[in-house]
Amino acid sequence: MIRKLLRRVFKRAEPAVTQEPAVIPAELHGIRKEDISPAARKVCYVLQEAGHKAYVVGGAVRDLIAGATPKDFDVATDATPEQVRALFRRSRIIGRRFRIVHVMSGQETIEVSTFRAMNSEESSTDEHGRILQDNVWGSMAEDATRRDFTVNALYYDPSTQTVVDYHHGVADLQQKTLRMIGEPHQRYREDPVRMLRAVRLAAKLGLIIDPDARRPIREMANLLENVPLARLFDEILKLLTSGHAVPCLRQLREEGLHTGLLPMLDVILDQPVGERFVWLSLENTDARVRAGKSVSPGFLFATLLWHQVLTNWNERRARKEPSHPALFAAMGEVLDTQAEKLAITRRISADITEIWALQPRFEKRAGKAPYRLLEQPRYRAGYDFLRLRAESGEIPMELPDWWDNFADAGGNAREEMLQAQPRDPAAAAKKRRRRPRRKAEADSGGSVTAEAGSED
Repeated sequence: MIRKLLRRVFKRAEPAVTQEPAVIPAELHGIRKEDISPAARKVCYVLQEAGHKAYVVGGAVRDLIAGATPKDFDVATDATPEQVRALFRRSRIIGRRFRIVHVMSGQETIEVSTFRAMNSEESSTDEHGRILQDNVWGSMAEDATRRDFTVNALYYDPSTQTVVDYHHGVADLQQKTLRMIGEPHQRYREDPVRMLRAVRLAAKLGLIIDPDARRPIREMANLLENVPLARLFDEILKLLTSGHAVPCLRQLREEGLHTGLLPMLDVILDQPVGERFVWLSLENTDARVRAGKSVSPGFLFATLLWHQVLTNWNERRARKEPSHPALFAAMGEVLDTQAEKLAITRRISADITEIWALQPRFEKRAGKAPYRLLEQPRYRAGYDFLRLRAESGEIPMELPDWWDNFADAGGNAREEMLQAQPRDPAAAAKKRRRRPRRKAEADSGGSVTAEAGSED
């Protein structure tokens, strides 16, 4: 209460948002109504028929103008969350920091947000200036000014097929410039994740970050430490699965943002083999995303963190720790360290652990072990990981090639491949340690039995 009172007393008057937007027709912005998902169009039509303003907004409009394929479609409206909820049976209000509505249509979920007002004394912030809660509704012009970059402040009306542009975002897209709306220092303090978003958008769309927006990033990078871990993880995952992870990571390093986000990555990128392994993984991920194939976050993070696990594991084995427990101890230590910076979900952590735990099993190519490994649900992910290790030079390519042939071979061919393998030295040594009963013991046991029988 005291903080709010002080803000009311000392707050400088906000400049009024009075600029008239540019209304750009279809022949100039190039978006066809059919480019918008049917679910997003329906949400806009229903809201408009109820007397509200409604537009497809932000990233989808930006990507379509830039010639990229949007991953999802968001809608902005002057209807409050409660009014939106009342219009759609399959919907729910979510969020605390920003209350929005998720409208479900078939398999698609449309995120509907209400136009927000400029920051005021009603906006709750922490000591660093990051907005903690802000559900004060405003006009469309205020909502546009509240957005981070000019290319994200674009509103598409599917009814008129026009784009409403308050901050020359279309021109910035055409000039390949990523420009901040408002004063960059203040905007980064309000939401430090905007620094990561700047890097992701610049790499994804081939934009140059405006010098005024780029200059404060390095000096304000430490503000990311105040962002909730779950939100930071979501943003990093978007960056790594954007289809442009390689240029994103390179620009993160250029801007000084990579340090601390993925603690193990700082070490890995200084090791020739580890660095090659990471870049191969990211290149493969980018290729899959651009080809429209699915990407496993567990597999991706398993590759990013593997070489720290490997280093830790080797150190433990050098101290004569048993190999299998040493591997699991190394995996736990690496994941615990990473959890201090990113809230990797339990499901993804389980996927990561399974992929790592399978790696030693690929070295066992005798007996029933190969058959059992092929039946593992995560075999394919483990095999892809193994091949990536070979391509980076960590292990001989002969190992994944053998498994490739073994998986495709028939029953008799598989038996021949197993017989052709040299005997496992560890298994042979274990077998030698089994001592048969000595002949003398057997003889004495027999004589005792005979004597017992004679007494009967």
